[in-house]
Amino acid sequence: MSNPPQIIRKSFGLKDEVKPELQKNFHSSLIEKIKNQGFRHESGRLVIRLAEEFGFCYGVDRAIDYAYETKAKFPEKRIFLTNEIIHNQRVNAKLLEMGIQFLSGPYACGVTIDDVTKEDVVLAPAFGTTLEELDILQKKGCVIVDTTCGSVMSVWKRVEFYGRQGFTSVIHGKYDHEETRATSSRAVQFPDGRYLIVRDMTQARIVCDYIEGKGNKDHFLKEFERAVSAGFDPDGDLGKIGCANQTTMLSSESLEIANMLQSSMAARYGKEALRERFGHYDTICSATQDRQDAVLKLAEEKVDLMVVVGGYNSSNTGHLVEISSKYCPAYHVKDAECIASGTLIRHKKVFSSEILETCEWLPGGNLTIGITAGASTPNRVIEEVIERIIEVS
Repeated sequence: MSNPPQIIRKSFGLKDEVKPELQKNFHSSLIEKIKNQGFRHESGRLVIRLAEEFGFCYGVDRAIDYAYETKAKFPEKRIFLTNEIIHNQRVNAKLLEMGIQFLSGPYACGVTIDDVTKEDVVLAPAFGTTLEELDILQKKGCVIVDTTCGSVMSVWKRVEFYGRQGFTSVIHGKYDHEETRATSSRAVQFPDGRYLIVRDMTQARIVCDYIEGKGNKDHFLKEFERAVSAGFDPDGDLGKIGCANQTTMLSSESLEIANMLQSSMAARYGKEALRERFGHYDTICSATQDRQDAVLKLAEEKVDLMVVVGGYNSSNTGHLVEISSKYCPAYHVKDAECIASGTLIRHKKVFSSEILETCEWLPGGNLTIGITAGASTPNRVIEEVIERIIEVS
């Protein structure tokens, strides 16, 4: 029996070949100019201040590079993505234009993973893919190009360690997010591996109460029915836990959840038992942390309002809005089309999927506007938003 095909996790050496197309689609001379001006740009009554860390991170850059290189390497083959490569409409639309098809998600082409053959090429996105999907693809014998971010793979190593030790991985994340689905699949590949996904501190408090003997089992299982491994039993599976997180979550919240869980484990079993019963390693990626720190710094410097650019299904972008909104009006827009005029803006409501229309969003007089963008947002999109704000001001 032949061995499954090797998974390709490195460049094909075609970076120079695809660079012109990448520059054309995503580069911005205006953004470079603003960065060189100390992240500040003046136009009429407006001062535009750009956060010092924003937009594409290394992992996103790498994933897009690999997708373009894969198309250059295999121009005659069918090429598929298991799902969105990143959470940005512009980037995914460009891949569609190039003829790369999607097996699932909002850009699904009607072809499923069952239809893939050994003659095809399949890209795993920056979020990664589940072990189940990976196994199916390997058995088919197709070429697999894995663009998974290194920070995500570091989380996988952590939950795999927990699984080997018989710990339940408590993952701070969104149970239906591609990254968290991929991560949780790594936790249960071992006989005693389990996972529990907590969305926020409210859900973490439910877990803490149960650990401390104050919860109701039926209520617990109902709350987490879609966020636990098969056969999960909180009576036994919360006796040894290790913390991890979706890399794009709010870092301060992840840390607080870990501290809450540690305190509850100490209250239940005693501090001396923590070494054997509790594990925690910070798995927020450095790029996410840098962007959160940068927007906090900018917001604290008293901008009049903040515009955050990024896909509406982007977790890390949502957290930038969350941070900003504590200091000033903050508007999450996916692109320049959301800015209808100087009196009307369409934007995603913080902590919600609701799309709002806000009137009189741009006050009169001199204004300082902060701009930042999620890690999946191309500089070209940020440029278009800035130009649109200037146009309608």
